[in-house]
Amino acid sequence: MSFIALTLLAPLLAALLILSVRRMAGGLALLGIGISLLAALASLAGAFDGATSQLIMPGLPNMPLILRATPLTAIFSALVATVASFVLVYAVGYMGKDPEKTRFFGTMLLFVTAMQALVLAGDWITLLAAWELIGFSSYLLIGFWYRRDGVASAATRAFIYTRTADLGLYIGIFVLIGAAGTTEISVTLQTTGTAATIAGILLLIAAIGKSAQMPLYDWLQRAMAGPTPVSALLHSATLVAAGAILLIRVAPMLPGEALFVVGLVGGITAVITGLIALGETDLKRMLAASTSSQYGLMLVAIGAGVPVAALLHLIAHAAIKSSLFLGAGVFQHDRGDTDLKKLAGAGRSRPRIYFGFVVSALALAGIPPLAGFFSKDTIIAASLASSGAAWLAPLALGGTVLTGAYMARALRLLWVGKAQKTGDSGMVWMGSGIAVLVLLATILGAGFPAVERLLDAELPTSLMAAGLGLSAALSGLALGWFVPAARLLGPIRGWALRGFAIAGGFDALVLRPSMAIAAICDRLDRAIYNGVLAIGRLNLSLGILSRKSDEQGIDRAIFGFVNRTIATGARARLLQSGLIHKELALTIIGVGIIVVLLVAVPMYF
Repeated sequence: MSFIALTLLAPLLAALLILSVRRMAGGLALLGIGISLLAALASLAGAFDGATSQLIMPGLPNMPLILRATPLTAIFSALVATVASFVLVYAVGYMGKDPEKTRFFGTMLLFVTAMQALVLAGDWITLLAAWELIGFSSYLLIGFWYRRDGVASAATRAFIYTRTADLGLYIGIFVLIGAAGTTEISVTLQTTGTAATIAGILLLIAAIGKSAQMPLYDWLQRAMAGPTPVSALLHSATLVAAGAILLIRVAPMLPGEALFVVGLVGGITAVITGLIALGETDLKRMLAASTSSQYGLMLVAIGAGVPVAALLHLIAHAAIKSSLFLGAGVFQHDRGDTDLKKLAGAGRSRPRIYFGFVVSALALAGIPPLAGFFSKDTIIAASLASSGAAWLAPLALGGTVLTGAYMARALRLLWVGKAQKTGDSGMVWMGSGIAVLVLLATILGAGFPAVERLLDAELPTSLMAAGLGLSAALSGLALGWFVPAARLLGPIRGWALRGFAIAGGFDALVLRPSMAIAAICDRLDRAIYNGVLAIGRLNLSLGILSRKSDEQGIDRAIFGFVNRTIATGARARLLQSGLIHKELALTIIGVGIIVVLLVAVPMYF
């Protein structure tokens, strides 16, 4: 069995086993994801040795389904498996007392399987199927606690937002397949001219939805209704990463105009959602806005023509953001809330968790020698060297300043306050998962040169970019620690708290009309259903009436005539005694009756 197949089958079979036997969910989940991780790392090791493996399966005529481990897709696969493994380690402790943990672990593994299929897809049909599966799985995970107030609506909002943008993926794929005459991704990426521009913009629309970019960023902050491990996985290496992964893969095809649009969308998103994060009063919502901002910086790198810089930040961000969310989950576990005022002093209660949170926060801000410093350095250098530097560089630096500001504000609010006594239920598992991810957030930067060599990429370097990036990070940290957010935001604070929504935002322009149309369709469907049901009831009533008429009318008359005939025959049989004198007497009586009738009838007439 190939490593590619094992990467997908291990979590899938573990999920099916968990949902079937409904016991030992945590252990089976760790076994499945552990095997998948080993297989993904083996594929990555093979890529370093120059091997490209693939798995081809039957599909449509002349359009096979392909899973392919190239150097790029092997990196994606290893990243997904690594982050998912330690998030699930954390989840064993976090979900230990939840009565629905079987459903949780089963769905999480199905989600990981779908994500692995997405990153390893070698053809557009497989990618599209996996894209749909991660959307459906994320809907189930966000709505996991669907009985709680607001959870179902949050899951529905996320589903509608991303589904709206998915139309771009469908049309973009059709354009590429039509232009290239094949579904194989590597061949379609050789498309040029108008078709490449149109397809690139359409794929950008799909990425905007999945990666929560402007103007579709609001759904991500509202998706915090799911369990913390779900948030950590969605925001780091899976659902939200799917949009950036898609654009990184298709970047070689994109012409200059499309690249500039990608970079501009990312840069504006990085600043707008950074401002939203700075004004947030909820820790997890702040981290969610931060996710949109960081993916915006990745789009800046893609727009600058250096997708490998976006890849490096994707790798660093996956470890950083997952550890931040898991740390926030511990604080929430202790205080029962994620409101920053109620979390005051939560860091003092958990000094080790807080220390890991600090390290990851500094890594996200871009402080050396942590991983985020190296990835942001490459993004800023790429933006400065691009043809659109006048637009992209200021936006990248602005996003970097805001990153430091909102992370410093969170660190201060978590530390300033009184420590409270906390329980240690599940903390061994939870602490272990966080520790490994914090370690990765610290050391991953050392492995970036190897990634560059593997992909045969040459990244721009600049002492000025490093200096500007570090200055922006330190300035942001100082501002966030010493200056209140209300003062930093000034007159735009109200807008930031409302998510910079104009005319009601996307909710008013798309979500509510979509829900209204869905409600009308639902009523129409119910009317049709009730009409069909009424017709069915009428037909049933007519059938019952017909049956009663048949049973009590025609059948009764026929059976009555038959019964009377049988009775008459039985009585007539009594006359057949076999005695000659009786037979003669009956004959004489009959003859007499006939004679009387022959005489009487003519006389009557």
